[in-house]
Amino acid sequence: MDDVLLFAISLGVTVIGLLGSWGAYRRRGAASGMRGVAWSLVPMGAYLTGTTEFFAELALSPSKWAGVVVVGLAVVLYMVSGVMLRRGAGQGGTGAARAPESPKAAKGRSGRPAKGAVEQGKPDASGLGDDLGDIQDILKRRGIS
Repeated sequence: MDDVLLFAISLGVTVIGLLGSWGAYRRRGAASGMRGVAWSLVPMGAYLTGTTEFFAELALSPSKWAGVVVVGLAVVLYMVSGVMLRRGAGQGGTGAARAPESPKAAKGRSGRPAKGAVEQGKPDASGLGDDLGDIQDILKRRGIS
């Protein structure tokens, strides 16, 4: 795209934004006007740094679109891995689910049996089912029961 055309477009958008910022300043105060000025200067800054030319060429360049897709994929993978780490998934060596080796291994970090350790429907030590026993433990920890 012609450099003069990009400059004219950037200058026009900046001037229109500055006029809108003046109106925002008059109606809503200095903070709104200053925020409008900040956004209004972005198109001119983009032109001066060459970003506008990059985006103009991006619209017609398949190789640049491929680069955008690769960067987008990288961002998505990074975000998904963060969610997986937060949930505790994907931390095993092979990724395969491991069965507990002994009854002691069936206990979770808190010393209570893990969710899969007690069969559902069978009474636990309190004489209640697995779900009700868990609820009772939670209530005891909170001091409710």
